[in-house]
Amino acid sequence: MSESGSPPTTARHAAETVIHRLREHGHTAYLAGGCVRDELLGEEPKDYDVATDARPDAIRAMFKRTAEVGAAFGVMLVREFGPIIEVATFRADGAYSDNRRPDSIEFSDAKRDAQRRDFTINALFIDPLESGDDRVIDLVDGRRDLIARTLRAVGDPERRLAEDHLRALRAVRFAARYGLSIEAGTGEAIRRHAADLKGVSRERIGGEVRRMLAHPTRARACELLHELHLARAVFGEVRDYDPGPVRGLADGASHVAALMALLIARGHAVHDPSGERIAKARRSLLLSNEEREALRDGFAALGGLVDRWDSLGEAGRKRLASGPGFDDAMAVLWSLDGDRRDVVRGEVARLEARFGGLSPGAFVGGEDLIAMGLTPGPAFATILSSVYDAQLEGRVSDAESARSLASELASGGG
Repeated sequence: MSESGSPPTTARHAAETVIHRLREHGHTAYLAGGCVRDELLGEEPKDYDVATDARPDAIRAMFKRTAEVGAAFGVMLVREFGPIIEVATFRADGAYSDNRRPDSIEFSDAKRDAQRRDFTINALFIDPLESGDDRVIDLVDGRRDLIARTLRAVGDPERRLAEDHLRALRAVRFAARYGLSIEAGTGEAIRRHAADLKGVSRERIGGEVRRMLAHPTRARACELLHELHLARAVFGEVRDYDPGPVRGLADGASHVAALMALLIARGHAVHDPSGERIAKARRSLLLSNEEREALRDGFAALGGLVDRWDSLGEAGRKRLASGPGFDDAMAVLWSLDGDRRDVVRGEVARLEARFGGLSPGAFVGGEDLIAMGLTPGPAFATILSSVYDAQLEGRVSDAESARSLASELASGGG
């Protein structure tokens, strides 16, 4: 059930319902922004936004469940019809003194609202109550650019970039994601102001880069970062790189695997014993502690796959295959050496069918050793590890034989 108690609905239907109600109260209202771009490109929008001439107080009065997320900028959330719909009042922006948000806004009309947006493909509106070509409201020639697969700044590209320097990275993400060429004037403006990106918070830069790396078009995004001279501002260095490791990742690879591949592609070796490259990535992209640990685990697992897999016994291979970072490491190995990855994957499948799988529950734990009369101490970990290796390799097959081996190891046997 939706929050209003009515049957669940789609986000598109919820947005249309919002538009119907706004129209009933005499207001202009359209679908706006990314959902329009995606629909016209044949993509499935992730969410639907509405733009209207209704002011925030009028929107609040029209709907039972609303929330303010930026009433000062004319942005409200309508939560009445299940999916949450962002409803924004048409506006024109004042100066951007912090290069991120306008110092002031002025409520306006659809034309001025389109003209303040970043790129023409994001400045289109759809009237869902119309059909055919009449449903698209194009005030900036954005449809022409969609057809030509061109990314073009709305109006003066210098001004658009000066308003928010992060738009340079958004240009890269959109161009890569949708297979667009960047219009010459827009591309030149990005190159001229590439260094301005250094003034953008690392958190915002990291967010954009994560979104690039999480998509199958990540290799093209990385190429564009270099072509548009943005790599230094993003990563703190400029170097030629082989895009192969990034391009070779499977579509479903995580952004952590993609970051590993990118670091390798930019001239680093598979190994990172000092953690220097992880530290640099953490600083440049403001990685979370979890992402830092995932990178560390991934590189450790990749080193194991490259250097030690062939010499590991069954227990060692099972531990590596069930350990942290293995999936990311396998994704990167696929991009570096697909044949070797296939060999490893086949061996892992075979190991999964042997002696309880890759990581079965241990037959013996610390409490069992204590119950056997052993005194807790440093030797416990060694005994438990050795017994578990024996379990993984089928040398013990039940709790009784595992306890027997533990007792033998504790007494100095074996």
